[in-house]
Amino acid sequence: MQHREDPEAPLDVAVIVGSTREGRVGAEVARWFTERAAKRDDLALDVIDLADYPDFPASYPATPTEAMARFTGRIARADGFVIVTPEYNRSFPASLKQAIDYAYDEWHAKPVGYVAYGFDSRGLYAVEHLRCVFTELHAMSLRDAVGLHLVGESPGTPGDREEQAVTVLLDQLVWWGLALREARAKRPYTS
Repeated sequence: MQHREDPEAPLDVAVIVGSTREGRVGAEVARWFTERAAKRDDLALDVIDLADYPDFPASYPATPTEAMARFTGRIARADGFVIVTPEYNRSFPASLKQAIDYAYDEWHAKPVGYVAYGFDSRGLYAVEHLRCVFTELHAMSLRDAVGLHLVGESPGTPGDREEQAVTVLLDQLVWWGLALREARAKRPYTS
């Protein structure tokens, strides 16, 4: 495997599953997305499911716990991110906000893409809130997102529209990821 410093190395992408709710479909949505993304040779994917972090503290401690350090270490190594999020009450889940807040510098100057799911809005209210959060963290939110209608009386099955949205998202993620990786290698980002 090539080293991250190699400009030709695949982009190291952390796919973060943001819901920890019992009965969630986030893991299935992440699997659907990563099956498509895995067909590309310019990406190295790693799924980070927040449900696998039951030892995150209930309140933010003065000293990071082992789980927090493990999570932020993985965020630091990534060249970019894809957040898989439901829309709960027109926003994203508290479990995701808590995890995002554990890191700060680790998010800087890296691209963030979104795969959202929900009712008629396809989770895009959650994405808009996440854009504000990641702007504050000096991350580059991608313009295009993937939105899936998975809740309600007539949930849709992902089709051509969603497949095309995945392609657009990944193309943007790779472009921004490589550009920002090169920029960070040439000069440290300052906030």
